[in-house]
Amino acid sequence: MKKLNLLFAALMLVCCVGMAKAEEVTIDGIKYDVVTKAKLATVISGGNYSGDIIIPSEITHNNVVYSVTSIGDGAFKYCRGLTSITIPNSVTSIGNYAFYECSGLTSITIPNSVTFIGNYAFSFCTGLTSVIIGNSVTSIGEWAFKGCTRLTSITIPNSVTRIKTQAFYNCSGLTSIVIGNSVTSIGYLAFYNCSGLTSIEIPNSVTNIVESAFEDCTGLTSITIPNSVRFIGNDAFSGCTRLTSVTIGTGVKEIGSEAFAKCSNLTDVYCLATSVPSTYSDAFNESYPEYMTLHVPEEAINSYKATAPWSSFGTVVTLDGTETPKCATPTVSYSDGKLLFECETEGAEFITDVTCSDIKKFYDSEIAFSATYNISVYATATGYENSDIVNATLCWIECECDGGDYTNVIDIPAKAVLVTSSNGSINISCSLDGESVAVYTTAGTLIATTTIENGTATVATGLSKGSVAIVNIAGKSIKVAVN
Repeated sequence: MKKLNLLFAALMLVCCVGMAKAEEVTIDGIKYDVVTKAKLATVISGGNYSGDIIIPSEITHNNVVYSVTSIGDGAFKYCRGLTSITIPNSVTSIGNYAFYECSGLTSITIPNSVTFIGNYAFSFCTGLTSVIIGNSVTSIGEWAFKGCTRLTSITIPNSVTRIKTQAFYNCSGLTSIVIGNSVTSIGYLAFYNCSGLTSIEIPNSVTNIVESAFEDCTGLTSITIPNSVRFIGNDAFSGCTRLTSVTIGTGVKEIGSEAFAKCSNLTDVYCLATSVPSTYSDAFNESYPEYMTLHVPEEAINSYKATAPWSSFGTVVTLDGTETPKCATPTVSYSDGKLLFECETEGAEFITDVTCSDIKKFYDSEIAFSATYNISVYATATGYENSDIVNATLCWIECECDGGDYTNVIDIPAKAVLVTSSNGSINISCSLDGESVAVYTTAGTLIATTTIENGTATVATGLSKGSVAIVNIAGKSIKVAVN
């Protein structure tokens, strides 16, 4: 029971402190809310502050000493005449809109005691050129430094884990950013239109670069996305018109829509992953991939070549710079039942799709057939012979050469024989005019003989439907079912 009474008394004490009514006081021109029992003070809005303001670490009111621990919401909002502010080490939080549109401020030092910077805390402080953020800050609020157009450099301490939405939106004067090595996520529009940035180092702690994080950072010339990053959001680097080189780490699994769109000077993309990242087809929209070089691991080069949008890059090379050139307009010819592919580019390779119509393969004791046949062909400078293409009548050769499509139609000499059956008769089609044809039963009994005239011949077998006849022509024996 004694323990319960003590617990109740403690709870009552906490409640009383929490419910204590704040009193507004003004000391040396600065307005505060003070809580007597907690002996804590918060700077609050008290009018149009101007000039140089020094916030003390302690104030005394009615002989009670109060520790100044926070700068409240909107405390200096719209104080455009404020030229400097000194924040003591006693302050642990800076509230929402605390210095909103304080356009006269030129520099700010946030002491190591501060752990929290609220939303819009320094938004549109357009005169601000220098900010030092203490090494205890864990949260920088949304829009915290939005529109600070003259801010030239910022160091985000290691204590910060997230850079939130629009934190440095339109800070067009930024030329240097240091991101601490505890940041895991760079938020929506976090550095949008930071056009003064020429480079940025993303630490290995970052796992997500979300939508539009660096959109329209037109000064960026190169970017390296570390292996820790798993996701690059939509428009993440869209409109970075001076970007010439991008390195994408091994951990990236997904690249969003238009992530690198309108990067019109992008010439080299280094993708370190052996597994091709899932990538939206418009990831490089308006970035002219046909003029870019894609650098990938040697063992993954064919995977990238076969996967959109990577396959649309003008050149694909290995990371060490070894290029596997594509064949420029290969020569395709037909001879003795074989297609021959040749290319003058030394070491060239390409994947070719071949579609041939009316293929009739001759195999002893097998029924002939008519079909459309598709193959993939690997061609080199020394040529490639594919002996599977035999006795076709026409072939379409389609391949990707130098980033474009190449199509060729090959007329095959009509040496093929098409054998079909209808109404008990055998019908033969081929161009071997004058060639003898003999039709037998499966027992070897001769049914009839004829010759090819004008490319055709017909033999009435007299056999019942479902029977099998054997056609002998040009030294080949072909079985055919009688219909």
